[in-house]
Amino acid sequence: MSAGHNHSHTPPNFGRAFAIGVGLNLGFVLAEALVGWRVGSLALIADAGHNLSDVGGLILAWAGLAASRLRASDRRTYGWRRASILASVANAVILLVVMGSIAWEAVHRLRTASPIEGGVVMLVAGIGVIVNAVTAWMFMAGSRSDLNLRGAYLHMAADALVSVGVVLSGALYVWQGWTWIDPVVTLLIVVVIAAGSWSLFRQSLHLLFDGVPEGIDVPAVRALLLAMPGVTRVHDLHVWAMSTSDVALSVHVVADAAAAPPANLLQAVTIALHDRFGIEHTTVQIEADVDGRECATGACVQCDPA
Repeated sequence: MSAGHNHSHTPPNFGRAFAIGVGLNLGFVLAEALVGWRVGSLALIADAGHNLSDVGGLILAWAGLAASRLRASDRRTYGWRRASILASVANAVILLVVMGSIAWEAVHRLRTASPIEGGVVMLVAGIGVIVNAVTAWMFMAGSRSDLNLRGAYLHMAADALVSVGVVLSGALYVWQGWTWIDPVVTLLIVVVIAAGSWSLFRQSLHLLFDGVPEGIDVPAVRALLLAMPGVTRVHDLHVWAMSTSDVALSVHVVADAAAAPPANLLQAVTIALHDRFGIEHTTVQIEADVDGRECATGACVQCDPA
């Protein structure tokens, strides 16, 4: 039996981005909620509530990233990498709960719509566009390869768009005097954010239960291995997420006894999986196929006809 391990490098440190993002958004949340309460704008309060949940989400994502960097031990051989997946699940649940409560209040406000100060709403929301856009930009690079960072990025990018919507609602109120525009925009905000939050929840929960990470096609992995010279069969193929950025794979590869030495095949398999699918952590067992028998570590067992 031969086993190959290719451990992924530690992901880039986004600690500074998290610190700046939490500070900027927390300050803005306090200001936006206060102004929204003073001028009677539910759209501003809804946006502040969502931004507050995002501050909590950023802290959760930050904690998950920090935990995933803790060293492995004899008791936790994978370390705390799965903490980033748990942070993503918690993030999505918090967002869905917050949006549900805001939607409930918006429906109530539709029946009892009240005037707002459109100019103030536009000013505060405009500041929110800048704050959220800057925060989203800081996580853009990491969002391409880490679901935890992608959650932070999508939340901030959505917030920027939501703030644009609040600016538009303020402008429409100033222009037409529509008192119902504020709760209507609030409901639209809730729908957009809830859709993104549900997608994040679904993906995170999938990874939590060892689902195959997005972007990894198991039949394509199997086909790649079977196409390699000397490989006759592949079995016990498993692909799962160790964290929101690390993918692991284990597989038994049965090779023709007359093929290249197992060490060469092992290296070829590891490199192919890395180059084609970006799988960094691989465990491969090479078994020799001798007259219909699979041999590993010097012991041969009769092949399963199935």
